[in-house]
Amino acid sequence: MKELWVEKWRPNTIDNYVFKDENQREQVEYWVKEKSIPHIILSGAAGTGKTTLAKALVNELGIDPYDFLEINASKENSVDTVRERLSNFVSTMPFGSFKIVLMDEADYMSANGQAAMRNLMESYHENARFILTCNYPHKIIPALHSRCQGFHIDSLDKTEFTARTATILLEEGVEFDLDVLDTYVTASYPDLRKCLNLLQANSVSGLLREPNKSDKATLDYKLAVVDMIKSGKIREARQLLCSQVKTEEMDDFIRWSYDNLDLWSNTEEGKDQAILIIRNTLVNVSLAADTEILISAMLVELSQIN
Repeated sequence: MKELWVEKWRPNTIDNYVFKDENQREQVEYWVKEKSIPHIILSGAAGTGKTTLAKALVNELGIDPYDFLEINASKENSVDTVRERLSNFVSTMPFGSFKIVLMDEADYMSANGQAAMRNLMESYHENARFILTCNYPHKIIPALHSRCQGFHIDSLDKTEFTARTATILLEEGVEFDLDVLDTYVTASYPDLRKCLNLLQANSVSGLLREPNKSDKATLDYKLAVVDMIKSGKIREARQLLCSQVKTEEMDDFIRWSYDNLDLWSNTEEGKDQAILIIRNTLVNVSLAADTEILISAMLVELSQIN
């Protein structure tokens, strides 16, 4: 099977990782130099490099494979997981200086599961360090925040994001039109992982295909929405979004709308208007009983921006 681009192009060293904050780079380099880390919470939007940074750090610290445990908390998030898998792992002596537990998507853990993990952090701090990744740090209990050093991973700006995807396409020998690439970027930004998966799925012939010419199974509704908006088909875009965005996806949809302000306006004044509209929608999310009405209202306002 052809190698996945997201794995092929994943940085595995600190030198290859793109830091948006130079202070964070210096802190990570200090940990590598000292061969020690505290408990850490890495937060940020999906696909911005949280897990990549965690694995690069594990690699640079020279952690023995038997001293490393990775758990996807979106699948294993109960108290039983903490008591059985985690407790058994951290309670035994490490082969090296210490063990590392990477708890991916820790914001999916139950409050009781997080509380149990807090006790393990305290009891076995000499044996193990915990790295937690999350999209929504407010879903991590305060007791864990107080025991961890927080790192917020900012998204690449859209220009850097586009340049990164274009470079990978060129390295992979894929021909592409910039406007077509922009459609994929806008639909997936700031999730680089998702963008690379879409690009790989739609460039098997060595040419990046337009979304509406792709296999339907690989399509994301945002691709169709971006294409509709670019073509001035605002009503059709609104109808599609209202039929696709579920209540539990509202936070992600609102974030996507904010991250792609240039989809709504090319002027600074227009983008400021869009920010206010999106902000008001976010405020009303918890009050709205009907997701379709909320989305439709927001898109009507956004489409009226000059």
